[in-house]
Amino acid sequence: MFSSQPLVIVLIGATASGKTELGIEIAKYFKIHIHNIDSRQVYRGMDIGTAKPSKSQQETIKHFLIDIEDPSTPMNVKRFQDYAKKSIDKDIKNKSLPFLVGGSGLYMNSITKGFFVPDVPPQKSLRDQLIKLGQKKCWEILNICDPISTHKINYADQVRTIRALEVFYVTGKPLSSQKLQDPPPWKILELGLNREDLKERIYRRTKNMFQFGILEETKKIIDQHGKDLSLLNTIGYKEAKDVIIENLGIDKAVELATSKTIQFAKRQKTWFRNKNNPIWLDNKNPLKDAIIKIESALS
Repeated sequence: MFSSQPLVIVLIGATASGKTELGIEIAKYFKIHIHNIDSRQVYRGMDIGTAKPSKSQQETIKHFLIDIEDPSTPMNVKRFQDYAKKSIDKDIKNKSLPFLVGGSGLYMNSITKGFFVPDVPPQKSLRDQLIKLGQKKCWEILNICDPISTHKINYADQVRTIRALEVFYVTGKPLSSQKLQDPPPWKILELGLNREDLKERIYRRTKNMFQFGILEETKKIIDQHGKDLSLLNTIGYKEAKDVIIENLGIDKAVELATSKTIQFAKRQKTWFRNKNNPIWLDNKNPLKDAIIKIESALS
């Protein structure tokens, strides 16, 4: 199945573009597994709000790099990179075709482009202090000590803002100055989904999340890990938490989460265009197009 360089297939696309369903169809055709590269699906108990593949989907096709941490133990790029390399290398050793599916550009590029990031373990006390300061203040501090990172991290992204500050305080050096590149010895085929009806897809998925369990899932997370868990600021969970704690109306929660997700999807698409430039699949028959392109790369 491989030439001198092992082939690794990547399927990327904005949130709600249909990567999960298409990925499973591709995996069925080639009789391969899927390696998750979504930064939120790594957490146990965060299923509905992350649109994680269902149990039946995971029974149909084996998924790796899903449910590998509790929400109280935040994942960082370096640790995910280590997990992913081991998972992919195992597939290659078993003469299988590694297939990566997800929408987290930074996590994906840490694997496919070999970004090296500092191995700084989570600093609980520091994180607690930064969370109490609030995202606005943390962003202002980051802009002083690492202005390059503020151009790459979204203003509302508390998790990555705190991580960048954490690295700076522990190492004394900006995170942006510590990223190097060590490309892996693989041939990469990046395929992309770019749906024309993405806004409608996002609305439908968000509405379904609130109809089919994100409130119950969020309440369970709050009961287990507390309402101040940083991951509860993720789109969808933040609005669900506000319904539970602040009595926000469900219709308003759906509206807010949809709007935020559309903005997030725009940022993802910009990232993929600027950082990756994948081969975009034909929307009329993406499965057929993907199969042709993968078979061509394998030949």
